[in-house]
Amino acid sequence: MSAPALTAAESLVLTRRVTALSVGVAAVLIAIKGAAWLAGHSVAMLASLADSGLDLVASLVTFFAVRYAAAPPDAEHRFGHGKAEAFSSLTQAGLVFASGALIGQEAIRGLLHPRPIAAEGLGIGVMVVSILLTLALIRAQGEVTRRTRSVAVSGDKAHYAADLASNAVSLVGIAAAGFLGLTWVDAAAGLIVAAWLVWGAVGVFREASHQLMDHELPDDDRARILALLTADPRVMGVHQLRTRASGPFVHVQAHLDFDAETPLALAHTLMVEAEARMLEAFPAADILLHPDPRGVAEPHGGAFGDVEQF
Repeated sequence: MSAPALTAAESLVLTRRVTALSVGVAAVLIAIKGAAWLAGHSVAMLASLADSGLDLVASLVTFFAVRYAAAPPDAEHRFGHGKAEAFSSLTQAGLVFASGALIGQEAIRGLLHPRPIAAEGLGIGVMVVSILLTLALIRAQGEVTRRTRSVAVSGDKAHYAADLASNAVSLVGIAAAGFLGLTWVDAAAGLIVAAWLVWGAVGVFREASHQLMDHELPDDDRARILALLTADPRVMGVHQLRTRASGPFVHVQAHLDFDAETPLALAHTLMVEAEARMLEAFPAADILLHPDPRGVAEPHGGAFGDVEQF
């Protein structure tokens, strides 16, 4: 997927809207699921209710994290605050994992000591509404993630994608227990939801860890960056290319090779032009370029200066 042509401010507008929508959806789901559980005492509904409760906490964390991550650099954070999004995703992963563990515990109790549920019609109606609301939210989050590649919104989207599956499983469990008398299916549905949540937590953790560990941008983006930097034939090559994402920002460092006879003023002009090409494709990029005389520059670059390039 190519990088979105959005500035950090434009990304913030989109992430603000979708995170506010996420908080609103979570609050509505808690209200209707809470009423349905009090009426019917379904284990599957309780599992879904607990999950929505943690969804609200995770959505609130994301709501504030995307705003903090977009804050400009300051004296103490010269690379900006973008990694706040990754920390938000880690929080989400922990909450989802805890939710899965608690729901699994309750589901096992339900399997060992099954009990009938009541108000199954209300429960089914609530789960249908939950599925529709979650589908609408996921669609909005998917569009924002496609355009901004926000790891926090992506983590929230994965969270709600797991909810979508858990709501469907809960729907089956409530229907089977309420209309067919198969009370064990309700508890089994809760156990499936728990396992799904744990699996989703692992995926969210993996994505957040990529940013925290300064994982390189995807190969397609690196190839695009190289093409932009060398679009002028007077740029004879690129080495020491390093890229990473941090919230809404992309950080790029590279050494550009010039003919050894190129005046410094001309090399500077060519680098500014290369930066302009980069910023057109990556408006939220932080770029640091260094000129090297091709063939005569001695090894340099500090601790990682001689690391093999990939």
